[in-house]
Amino acid sequence: MTTTAADRSPADRPSAASQTTEPPATPPSATGAASASGHTASGHTAPDRSAVADALAGLPRVVDLLSARAEEHDRDATFPYQGIEAVHEAGLLTLTVSQRYGGPGGTLADTVRVLAQLGRGDASVAVVTAFTLLQHAEQGRRGAWPTAGYRRLLTESRRGPALVNTLRAEPGGRPGALPGTVARRDGDGWLLTGRKTYCTGAEALAWMAVTARTDEPEPRVGTFLVRGESEGLEIDPTWDQLGLRASASHDVLLEQVRVPADLALGLTAPGGAAGSAGPAAGAAELSLAWHDLALSAVAIGVARAAQSWLVRFLNQRTPANLTEPLGTLPRYRCALGEIEAQLIGAEELVEGLAPRVDRGEPDAVARTGPAHLLATRAATTAVQQAVSLTGNPGLSRRHPLERYLRDVLSSRVHLAPDEAVLEAAGRAALERGGRP
Repeated sequence: MTTTAADRSPADRPSAASQTTEPPATPPSATGAASASGHTASGHTAPDRSAVADALAGLPRVVDLLSARAEEHDRDATFPYQGIEAVHEAGLLTLTVSQRYGGPGGTLADTVRVLAQLGRGDASVAVVTAFTLLQHAEQGRRGAWPTAGYRRLLTESRRGPALVNTLRAEPGGRPGALPGTVARRDGDGWLLTGRKTYCTGAEALAWMAVTARTDEPEPRVGTFLVRGESEGLEIDPTWDQLGLRASASHDVLLEQVRVPADLALGLTAPGGAAGSAGPAAGAAELSLAWHDLALSAVAIGVARAAQSWLVRFLNQRTPANLTEPLGTLPRYRCALGEIEAQLIGAEELVEGLAPRVDRGEPDAVARTGPAHLLATRAATTAVQQAVSLTGNPGLSRRHPLERYLRDVLSSRVHLAPDEAVLEAAGRAALERGGRP
């Protein structure tokens, strides 16, 4: 059953759902004017550390709130509106809004720290938050959104959570193929028709950045900014996955959805942007680096939550044939140490690369794909080992460990295929080895 925009208005829907056209305003996390104190090597305005610190200070309370309701939303596959509201109220949902737009200008290192903690509380909330943070960060670097459109988003962010995501994937889509979603010119705008799949946060998105091709004789490909409540837009509730069940990653159907001409971004011939200039390719690589490390952090957070539950279990569980808890046995301490070692390695990898990406180090940007693969593998292995150590209790719906396992397994939906990542890494190694 599909739902139209008008149907998606539950009582606890974020307040940004009802939009007006008030003058632009700064996001809730902004603490001052948009004047910059400097720029990082990657093009970001230097962050307002006091605003970032204020937002980070609210993390423990937010994580506790997410943890309290994560099981309910997972069981019912309902969207965690209250959790997103808590993230927003703490100033975390707009953490990466650039200072030139009145935001704190949080860095990738800040983003990784936030998402790892949110992942401990509710992986679905963390993933939904991640894509909005990535959108704001990219706007700070590239300024792709028109000024009026982005200021409208910031105004909505002042009133309540304003979630954003890019919708690229399509049913049966092949790498390198033109989008099946078509934009047809109509007067002073465009009409979009098509279906997008795996749209994280679909039912709650304030804005959707939809990739589409034009129906011109020589089609162009670009991004069309679509309001989440546009006429002709429907949500098809197809998301019924093993994990990340509350992320509402449903399909989005567009049937002649009108988009003003100024909200059609980057229309170019297929391959034109990549072949025309190095900076465009570099910007795309930087965006991918943010994505890789942000989603890695979420998986690590889930694994840390699983480890915390395991520690409590080992300290409290005393089988009938023992007089001391399992945690006193060398076998279990060694197994827990193995999990700790894996997560330390993943954290050091991600947290070490993030500030290097912020500084604009090219070799750091190139390493984030393998880092995402390794961090996700480590997190998955850690949770699987925790389940193995606990036996039946670890697989019981009465305990959160089985949910952590399902969530970390489902995090692979955001990871490129292993073969693609490893082939690219191998090709790069061969190129380096062939240099004099």
